[in-house]
Amino acid sequence: MATARGTAFRLLVDFEKKHSYSNIALDGALKRAGLDERDGRFCTALFYGTLERLYTLDAVIADNLDKPADKLSAEIRTVLRMGFYQLLYMDSVPDNAAVSECVGLAKRDKNPSSAGFVNAVLRSFIRKGKRLPKPHDRLHQLALEYSCPVWLVEKWSREYGETACESILKASLGKASEYIRLNTVKAEASDIIEMLERQDAEVKDLGGGSVLISGTGAVESLEAYKNGLFHVQDLSCQLCCKALDPKPGETVLDLCAAPGGKTFTIAELMNDDGKVMAFDLHENRVRLIKNGAERLGLKSVTAEVNNAKEFNSSLPMADKVLCDVPCSGLGVIRRKPEIKYKSPEELERLPEIQLEILRTSSGYVKTGGTLVYSTCSLSKAENEEVAEAFLAENTDFAPASLGAAFGDRANDSSITIFPDMYDSDGFFIAKFCKLR
Repeated sequence: MATARGTAFRLLVDFEKKHSYSNIALDGALKRAGLDERDGRFCTALFYGTLERLYTLDAVIADNLDKPADKLSAEIRTVLRMGFYQLLYMDSVPDNAAVSECVGLAKRDKNPSSAGFVNAVLRSFIRKGKRLPKPHDRLHQLALEYSCPVWLVEKWSREYGETACESILKASLGKASEYIRLNTVKAEASDIIEMLERQDAEVKDLGGGSVLISGTGAVESLEAYKNGLFHVQDLSCQLCCKALDPKPGETVLDLCAAPGGKTFTIAELMNDDGKVMAFDLHENRVRLIKNGAERLGLKSVTAEVNNAKEFNSSLPMADKVLCDVPCSGLGVIRRKPEIKYKSPEELERLPEIQLEILRTSSGYVKTGGTLVYSTCSLSKAENEEVAEAFLAENTDFAPASLGAAFGDRANDSSITIFPDMYDSDGFFIAKFCKLR
């Protein structure tokens, strides 16, 4: 019979060996395990918590072993990570229970001494007062406190300053707020909110179709969701669509669209009047867009396979083009903690690809039309530098104002959205208009 800790253990071992996507792996594992709601919540908290604190936990392991930590098997390293996480960060779990359960997991190991080893290491840590290692400088202190690789702490400190860096790091831990976009094509916003409240959802109406929602469990189980009255979308993504400012009757291209959230918001801002053409490179992801548009009842949306890097002469010229490019995802670490454990070398080619997609996307914009470039990353190489390079080589485009949705930043042509600005994901938006 599957247990919460056993399920989390298997997920974490798989991540160690295969580097699987955390959200996809967890969803599948929970369905297969058949855990009740309480155990499912505990498994989720232990899995994500251990994953997001990996850097700190590995530092603690290294500090409490006599031999190099890289000599441990993936299984025993995972057991120790889970044990140290429960001892340091899960106040609801008694120390003895944390140790006992980890010893039980270690007994599955092929080495008969593993259980005794785990027991000794964890109990020694408790006796010593559960102390963290002492960092030797400020960068390492931030890395240890917020469990983030030093290279990324150094990058954010250099690019945005230490205060902003620490704010990003704080926001990278814990559960993200959940926002939804109301489908006002189908119903009035007030009626949708009233229906959500009748289903015991806690909602805060932010105006303009944006709502902060909580207390629901999986929102996909709500009748309002099944009836196509909203889709889940972070506030920063909604702001990106508002920067595009689509109008009824226009032709809009969303060139890197899957899973479709921005496509749906664009269609809703247009009151489903016009043509919203969404594209993605893979058929299975295009299917997600089609299914989402069907659930929401959006008739203006079409979705097809297309390579955003290659110009497609069969596509129409458009009033508005959204170019939300593939990126490192450094703005959404609290949703996908595995992102921060990528090596900097893995990110080096991204700006080149992003600029290539932006160049191609610009070829679909009508004279007088609008082009929006966006990422869910916090990296100047992927953001400002790509936007600046595009403008430098495309004199037929100029910066354009973001618009009223951005308040006192309305007249700016680009914005880096830090998580503490709107309690949202980290994001970058740059807006251009085609002059001729």
